[in-house]
This record gives sequence, C-alpha cells and structure tokens, in this order.
Amino acid sequence: MNLKPSIPLLLNKDYSAPSLFLPDNLLREARRQKSIPDCNVPEICVLDPDGDLVDYLVKEGKASLNECWACYHSKMYSFKLDDFVIGIIPCIVGASYAVLVAEQLFVSGCKHLISVTSAGIINHPADNKRFALITEAVRDEGTSYHYLKPASTVKISQNTQILFDGAADENCPFFEAKSWTTDAPYRETQTAISAMEKINVCCVEMEAAALYAFAEAKQKNIICFAHLTNTMAQAEGDFEKGEHFGSIDTLNLLSYLVKRIL
Repeated sequence: MNLKPSIPLLLNKDYSAPSLFLPDNLLREARRQKSIPDCNVPEICVLDPDGDLVDYLVKEGKASLNECWACYHSKMYSFKLDDFVIGIIPCIVGASYAVLVAEQLFVSGCKHLISVTSAGIINHPADNKRFALITEAVRDEGTSYHYLKPASTVKISQNTQILFDGAADENCPFFEAKSWTTDAPYRETQTAISAMEKINVCCVEMEAAALYAFAEAKQKNIICFAHLTNTMAQAEGDFEKGEHFGSIDTLNLLSYLVKRIL
C-alpha cells in the first residue's frame, strides 16, 4: 500500500504511547453514575451486529440483561450455551463502535471475544458453508490505523491455532477466508469490488480489520466470522439468513467454538 505521510489520518501517531483516555476509567464513572455493581462479565462474549440472535434468545426466554455491564452505549445479555454462560451485545455495527466496546469488554472480565457479522459476498466460496472464519482483513477503515502502523491487511492472531486445526473437520461449520473491512458500505463501487476480487477477498464487512488490529496491539483473543448472507442487494430476495434470521445456525457455530476454546 502506497501511503503518503501527509494523509491526515496518519499524522500524530505514536503507536508505543499509552492512551490518556482509558476504558477502565470510563467504566468506573459509569458504575458510579448508574449504581452498577463492580462485577465481571462472562469470559466469553459475542458481538451480534445484526441483533437477530439477541432478539431470538430474548423472545425464547433464554437471555437476560447482564447487570455487570457498565457501557454507556450498549446493553449486554447473558445466556447459557452447553453449560457455559455467554455474554452477547447486539447492534455493534462498524469498526469504531466494535473496538470501543471491545476495549471495555476486556477490562470488564471478558477473555475471549467472538464477532459474527453479516457480510456481502465478493468471491463465492467453493462449498456450501455460510460462515467464514476471517483470517485476514483488508484495512479499508480508519480505526485500525490508530492501533497499528499502516499496512494493507491485518491477520487473525495465531493464538487461535486450534480453530485452524479444526477447519478440516467435516463437521466444522466454517471455512477460512479473507475479508474487506469498510466503514462506508454505500460506497462499495464496482472499482473497489473488482480490486477486492483480484486479491481473492471472499466478502465485505465492517468490523474485522479494526478488531484484529486492536487484538494485535493489545494482545487480546478476538475471532471474527462473516455470515455470508447477501450479494449487496443486487437482486430481490437477498439478505436471507436462515431459520429465525440465522439464529439457529449461529448458535451451532458458537457451540462448536466454545467447546474448542474452553
């Protein structure tokens, strides 16, 4: 990537310097103002950008509000999956919002974060699997450049090797893929899409590059999945996710992951 130093986004960056504004301090004040107890969220948390899984769990009486989550901008629900308690936050859309929440999660007791977001298909996968484990993401957003030096892409942490080992399993619900993270979904031009096709990008989404940059910079465990649900509304009948808006399939994916992570 040929980047000019004069690009404003890249100015005044000191990647080794600590931030003066810390999530710990923000949450301290939120707890004080909202009378929230100082307790931990579940060790495994899920970002549900579409909000469909949370809607399903709440409707079925399987999820309840988590009283320990002190974020000003979102609500966390807790539910049980295979005897493990999972925290889940709906409607965390976009790179900056996802990383804001991730920063706060990891100082609130979370140790493993999983994001499962809808994605538009750029290159169709070779099989019928609908979930892509994002192993590399093109950095076409702004947030990642506050955490890592400029580069074309960012990769998933190798701490997730157990997931790569499982990808060959015929029961594995996902395949490995490269994504394109953008923060301007309505500027997905044919020029940009064609460029992504040429570098074997599977899909386009809005969070993975920033989450992986944060994970690398802060040494956190984050796994991003793309649920291949659409071709960017190029035809009627797009955005179909499956039973209960894809909730059953997503729960099966999470069950597979939780057993391997823990």
